[in-house]
Amino acid sequence: MDYVNGPGRNHLFVPGPVNIPDQIIRAMNRNNEDYRSPAIPAMTKILLEDVKKIFKTESGTPFLIPTTGTGAWESALTNTLSPGDRIVSFLIGQFSLLWIDQQQRLNFNVDVIESEWGQGANLDILASKLAEDTAHTIKAICIVHNETATGVTNNLATVRKILDHYNHPALFVVDGVSSICALDFRMDEWGVDVALTGSQKALSLPTGIGIVCASPKALEASKTAKSVRVFFDWKDYLKVYKLGTYWPYTPSIHLLYGLRAALDLIFEEGLENVFARHARLAKATRLAMEAWGLKNCTQKEEWYSDTVTAVLVPPNIDSSEIVRRAWKRYNLSLGLGLNKVAGKVFRIGHLGNLNELQLLGCLAGVEMVLKDVGYPVKLGSGVGAACAYLQNTTPLIPSRI
Repeated sequence: MDYVNGPGRNHLFVPGPVNIPDQIIRAMNRNNEDYRSPAIPAMTKILLEDVKKIFKTESGTPFLIPTTGTGAWESALTNTLSPGDRIVSFLIGQFSLLWIDQQQRLNFNVDVIESEWGQGANLDILASKLAEDTAHTIKAICIVHNETATGVTNNLATVRKILDHYNHPALFVVDGVSSICALDFRMDEWGVDVALTGSQKALSLPTGIGIVCASPKALEASKTAKSVRVFFDWKDYLKVYKLGTYWPYTPSIHLLYGLRAALDLIFEEGLENVFARHARLAKATRLAMEAWGLKNCTQKEEWYSDTVTAVLVPPNIDSSEIVRRAWKRYNLSLGLGLNKVAGKVFRIGHLGNLNELQLLGCLAGVEMVLKDVGYPVKLGSGVGAACAYLQNTTPLIPSRI
């Protein structure tokens, strides 16, 4: 029984954790089993190969760690860097802020490039710092691909171009927690050295697997990195990879079966089709927002996110009340504004295993809530704008053609 039950289904539109498809729930609905039996290593071996496809890497080595995205952050940092190493990190919202806090607490020398919340990473300043760093004191560039607090997506290809332009050897470390499997991510092409994501985002699983993928350069760096790590040590994984047992400690077997089902769904739809679907739903959300007369927290179109939209509200309205009212009256879960944008924005997550009609239900709920809190919205305006766009752009379901 739910702690606070309501009729029907909860409409979950936070930017993670997201809706879990029935196929994944059924795949996880099983008894425990011995992870040392031949079955789990055999499944894990195939999972590791298939996970590489969502990172678009041939040369990367993935690690499926029983943790959250925060643990994946720590694994990426401690395996490749030593205390006192200088790193450049971009502060553009709440989750990049939290990552910087972790970097500082791990005793790295963090050179923070801060932007106004709603803007992307300032890559001009990055270029200046790399140009000045002829001694190559900068050991890593850390960037959040998609900042979920503000709905900002950064251009990773440009970061790689800047690194190459200055022939700089710094590691390129990317938080792809709310981007990988929803936005195009090209680990090999963009020369990303460590990329990471979490199971509860676009993979549409429960929280519990932090997926880290390391380039050969990152694996080489891990041999000399002096940061203390135990649970997150890649060396322990690599050792059991060679043995063919794959797990240095007990994995979450149910989540592995869920991951298998999640990847099967993604590959059946086609990864490029998944990206196109996310772009389509994001565009429909932004059209609805414009029809309501509201503005995007993200200040330029080049930074618009296809996984979350942060909607600015007028100064006389507390966005937290919109989120509370949505949950209490309509069983609709929206994302709160965090930290600097608390009370100023509410967030609509549109990522994971999600379709057009699910999104339209969310947008209808938002319209009613806006009316409830006194905003002069014309009911049907946003839903109508989204409908008109989706009716013209939604393709036939490939498996049903």
